[in-house]
Amino acid sequence: MSNQAVQAIVCAALVVTLSPFGAESQSVTTGRRPITAEDYYSFTFPSDPQLSPDGSLVAYVLTKIDREANRGVPSVWTVPAEGNGTATAVAAGDVSSWSPRWSPDGAWLAFISPGARSGSQDGAPQLHVRPAGGGQVRRVTDMKNGVSACRWAPDSKRLACISRTGPSDEPGARVGPQGPRHITRLVYKSPGPTWLDDRRSHIWVIDAVSGAARQITSGDQWDDTDPQWSPDGARIAFVSDRSDRAYDQRGDPEIWVVPSEGGTPRQVCRHEGQRHPKLPGMGDSSPRWSPDGKTIAFLAPISLQTYSKIWVTPADGSGPSRLVGQDLDWITSDLQWGDAGQSLYFTQGVKGEHHLFRLDAGSGALQAVTKGQRSIREAHVGPGGRRVVYVASDFKRLGDVCVSDLSGRDERIVAEANKSLWSQLTLADVERVQFKGAEGLDIDGFLVKPVGWQEGRKYPMVLTIHGGPIYMWGFDWYQEFQLYAAQGWAVFYANPRGSSGYGETFQRAVNGEWGGKAYLDIMNGVEAVLARFPWIDRTRLGVTGLSYGGFMTNWIVGHTNLFKAAVTVNGIANHVSQDGTRFTPFPRTSDFGGTLWEAFDVYWNTSPLKFAASVTTPTLILHGEHDYMVPLEQGEQWFRALKYFDVVTEMVVFPGANHFGLETAVPTTGRLPGNVAEGLKWRVYWFDRFLNGNRDAISPTKQARASAAAAK
Repeated sequence: MSNQAVQAIVCAALVVTLSPFGAESQSVTTGRRPITAEDYYSFTFPSDPQLSPDGSLVAYVLTKIDREANRGVPSVWTVPAEGNGTATAVAAGDVSSWSPRWSPDGAWLAFISPGARSGSQDGAPQLHVRPAGGGQVRRVTDMKNGVSACRWAPDSKRLACISRTGPSDEPGARVGPQGPRHITRLVYKSPGPTWLDDRRSHIWVIDAVSGAARQITSGDQWDDTDPQWSPDGARIAFVSDRSDRAYDQRGDPEIWVVPSEGGTPRQVCRHEGQRHPKLPGMGDSSPRWSPDGKTIAFLAPISLQTYSKIWVTPADGSGPSRLVGQDLDWITSDLQWGDAGQSLYFTQGVKGEHHLFRLDAGSGALQAVTKGQRSIREAHVGPGGRRVVYVASDFKRLGDVCVSDLSGRDERIVAEANKSLWSQLTLADVERVQFKGAEGLDIDGFLVKPVGWQEGRKYPMVLTIHGGPIYMWGFDWYQEFQLYAAQGWAVFYANPRGSSGYGETFQRAVNGEWGGKAYLDIMNGVEAVLARFPWIDRTRLGVTGLSYGGFMTNWIVGHTNLFKAAVTVNGIANHVSQDGTRFTPFPRTSDFGGTLWEAFDVYWNTSPLKFAASVTTPTLILHGEHDYMVPLEQGEQWFRALKYFDVVTEMVVFPGANHFGLETAVPTTGRLPGNVAEGLKWRVYWFDRFLNGNRDAISPTKQARASAAAAK
């Protein structure tokens, strides 16, 4: 290839990242620019904020991207809770660290780190401590398989940690790459990118000074997780499925309590007459001791048709569990006590927003603590009970660490992770668009105008569909949507039946309707925005989604030719084969009215593959190689079917990517930064090619080759 040809390709590739509708000219006048796929490498992701016992400091995790090593690097930082100080890294250099936890006496900050430099794969994650005010970091544990979920005892002298043990640890064991996998249980895969082994998670009590470790739970057929100390330090509550069927998907996790010195665990939650017994894949979670140590709050569903509710139970197991806040109709997380045991705090998503709530433990009265069109997550009520810290995001900001009082007032940003990047970017706004779905159901939609929008112009639109279906779009940070808007495309997304945040009845209305009324909900939304916003070009519509969103993308193009381009990401094509190859088999019993053998026609009739002959829409298939939730064979079946029927189709397989490996969230195992940025580029390429009609659109593969050649 000549130098002139290489330069032409590189220049053409650059055009793809700029909006053809005025955003680039706007950047000249404002000093800002449109967002690009490459910006993913520049974002930092805050998480896991923790208030010190006196409320003066916040410890949190900040994950940055090491582009050369192609990984996220988490590190622990501290910052004054008043919001008037500078953040300080706890561990020097580029050593990974996470899970900061303050000792109850305020003297120490514990965290987990492999003690290895960025890019290194050496070293199991071990417990470390550092004086709260700064000083030398000291490694505490030396566990063969490392530790996780470490929690301080009330005496600040011990910690309860999780470590994994099993026959594979014995000398001469042949597992993984060293030998064949001997499979005897129904569940033998993770969501990706790994297979399960014979190691099980158990609780160890660690001496904070000597590092001496004592294992206090055991068992080869179950995992013990989420250790929580009683206020007097004599007992530890935890979650375990000891039915011996945890790996056959027929178990029931329950709350147990064990003496902190070791002994026989006791199951403490009793649901007689309150909950359907032994519900597969369900159970108790999130045990939290009341300040007086007499009761334990926890989460548990009532039936397969309900979300987890908040319960309290006697800590000694002497009486039945009691349902608190029976009218709660949303998915609850971040459960914790506050107000000296008078209240329970938690976060939940409601109608496109995600907020912190307070529940009166006696009366069940519910009150929102935070408000606004944004998402509040990972809330932590400080030990002193005066303040709460959380991570706040909205449609134009990713992850500010904020502190407020327990009424939600006096909120301040204490760590603004991406401040310099926000000053460079021109970002789009979003507005709520409500419409009627099938059977007149009220549906929330959201419309994003293109960056640089001008009156009198016509613009393409990309419909994006969320996963789940039990998930919720709303007022949160989505780099993908901002990227589409930067190209000069409108973005429409909605919460059709099946979405969370609108109550259990709304969510379960998707049963048997994955490709039925849920499809009509979405298409009604498309028609509603086309009618309401005439500047959207009906002849240039694209559709995309991941997981269930990928399924719905596949379903849509098999039932309408309205869309000119489709990008399906880790999408289901065939429910029959997916049920037997995913990491947890046969999960659709409640969705489809029975197992595969009991309702085979429903599984096949709800499979997009059945309708492949009707597809005419040019379709790009993106799939993670190590996706064990929607295995790669789903993408392969869809690709081959569309090719057979002469549909314009291409497939891109991403090495090392699990089911969530192409999401623009914090980079983790299975979500490699290179795959995320590359996945965004492929989406833009495909929509540029078919929505903009750009016959000269250059694939990311050719762009990379051209750039490499130009660099030489």
